[in-house]
Amino acid sequence: MAGGQGMEEKNLDQVCETYKQYLSQAKTERECVSLLVKLAKENGYRELDEYKELKPNDKIVIPYMNKCIALFQVGKQPLEKGMNILGAHIDSPRLDVKQNPLYENEGFAYLDTHYYGGIKKYQWVTQPLAIHGVVVKKDGQKVEIQIGEKEDDPVFVITDLLVHLSSSQLNKSASMVIEGENLDVLIGNQASEAEKEAVKANILQLLKSNYNIEEDDFVSAELEIVPAMKARDCGLDRSMIIGYGQDDRVCAFTSFMAMMDVKEVDRWSCTLLVDKEEI
Repeated sequence: MAGGQGMEEKNLDQVCETYKQYLSQAKTERECVSLLVKLAKENGYRELDEYKELKPNDKIVIPYMNKCIALFQVGKQPLEKGMNILGAHIDSPRLDVKQNPLYENEGFAYLDTHYYGGIKKYQWVTQPLAIHGVVVKKDGQKVEIQIGEKEDDPVFVITDLLVHLSSSQLNKSASMVIEGENLDVLIGNQASEAEKEAVKANILQLLKSNYNIEEDDFVSAELEIVPAMKARDCGLDRSMIIGYGQDDRVCAFTSFMAMMDVKEVDRWSCTLLVDKEEI
């Protein structure tokens, strides 16, 4: 915020800086849970099995399947007297990589995707994209994937037509300008020495050498395509924040911060952050 600041504005700036880091670091449900569990433990929360018995104002964090998180603070009153509950979802609109996604077409390699959540499909083309997620290999090894966020990482893209080639496209309604089946992510066009599907073969070689991933491993992978951007201040007065995933992680963040700020509670308090908006 510009100009002179009082204590309240300085505190707000501090919260906003934490919020920007949260948006930048937690672009998937798994990343969100991992970060919030870490922050909760730094603020005195412990997992349930660490307690022998519960007493008023004990703080409990319960991650579930690395996709959801529950936070509790024990009240002075017994649980039978009720509980105050905050709830939000930590999933956001995105593209999910399908289970058999990698293919080559006209000398380019793509990942086949389907969109998740309510998205405006035309907003996802011609912008840098990142791949986040996890691959579980046949031997049970779990490989964490995040490509496109570091300064020296490659990024990915969904292509679009040049404006002078898109006269028929521009006559379509906004919902049909880019169709869902065309939201495939371009990931390479350099050929290997292989004769058949040489570009795809080169991508598979890179996946094997860089991440120890083979094509069959996509079947047990959970990979999400998200914008490759950090949350930033918006406006000359820095009065706004622009970043991916604010629906509904802004509500998750503020609910979480409210739990962290509470010192003592009369009734039990709970925050539930889940991986499906419909829940």
